[in-house]
Amino acid sequence: MSFGDSIRGLVGDGIPWGFLTAAVLVLLLTPLVARIAPRIGGVDHGGDRPRVHTRPVPRIGGVAIVIGILAAAAVWGDVSGPYTGMLIGTGLVALVGLYDDIFGLRPSVKLATVVLVALIPVLGWDLRIEHVTLPFLGDHDIGWASVPLTLLWVAFLANLVNLIDGMDSLAAGIVAIASASFALLAVSFGRADAAVVAAIVCGATLGFLRHNYHPAKIFMGDSGALALGFLLALIAVEGVLKTAATIALAGPLLVMAVPILDTSFVVLKRLKYRRPPWSPDHNHFYHRFLRIGFSQRRTAAYLHLWAIMLSAYAILVRFASPRPQGEWDTGNVLLLSLLGVLVAAASVWMAHTLEILKARHLKALGLGRLVRAEVGDDEVGPPESEDERQDTVERTVTAGYR
Repeated sequence: MSFGDSIRGLVGDGIPWGFLTAAVLVLLLTPLVARIAPRIGGVDHGGDRPRVHTRPVPRIGGVAIVIGILAAAAVWGDVSGPYTGMLIGTGLVALVGLYDDIFGLRPSVKLATVVLVALIPVLGWDLRIEHVTLPFLGDHDIGWASVPLTLLWVAFLANLVNLIDGMDSLAAGIVAIASASFALLAVSFGRADAAVVAAIVCGATLGFLRHNYHPAKIFMGDSGALALGFLLALIAVEGVLKTAATIALAGPLLVMAVPILDTSFVVLKRLKYRRPPWSPDHNHFYHRFLRIGFSQRRTAAYLHLWAIMLSAYAILVRFASPRPQGEWDTGNVLLLSLLGVLVAAASVWMAHTLEILKARHLKALGLGRLVRAEVGDDEVGPPESEDERQDTVERTVTAGYR
């Protein structure tokens, strides 16, 4: 399906009405949930993990988000087949997250519970990644590995969204961008039912942003972050990953690249300093932006723009395939190569700004010209003592969170 046909497809099959219904419901329900939160212990006072806010804030906004999604899906979506399992699982994961928001759960217990709930759609409704399409290697059926691979994907994405939910509007914006991208990709593959659910998720998160934008009046909490990540993962499976197109694998990875990179960096950093990978600290991308002087709004804007750029490239690969109908298209190859270099360069700049890629890393990659001005020497990188000072900073900001 062409890009124009896909855009026109977004205005059919209940997609815009599902989007609007979810957005309005969440917009109206969120203030009610915020009033209930203090009565049931659903207020974030800080202290259990690093925070960027300094005042108590209700943290069960996910209740409004999930109610809005389930209600809109019941009216405008297909509640038969695998979508029944998806929605049941989303509701149950939201309850697990709500319990954690109020009473607290160990990370290992949360993860195990999400995996158990994921068995409902995966085994009960056969919603799984059945084959993987790799560039140049073709489409491969993965057989028995489909179940553990799908469970891993669902648990991975649920925790990705949960981990980036540490700053006003960040997680809601990332999910809105991802779900909008999945809606368009799903329509292009002729999977209108998945597109409806993706549009509903997009509407729900945009409705929530009205109350979550800095300074946030409410957080989505684990009840929202876990449920949204869980549902996004299943939408990606049903709407994109089940297709035989090459972009089927690369698309979801590009769309979710920002939280994937953030989590990967944070986990590697924790392992470097010999701390458990699930231990909290101040090393997420948004923490680094705040440390170098960005405001919360500017930080969210940069990360959202980064996510939009990567999602746009995934969509471009879908509609300007380098091998349409199995034949190489020189024009598409050149276009994707040129824009791919620009996207990679922008991502490298972002990583360098966040001091994830330090000057010595850029020099090793042959990009020393980007740091000559700060070093003052064309031949050498910055003094090693600078890296030692950086390590000291890292240990300092993570102290006390072991």
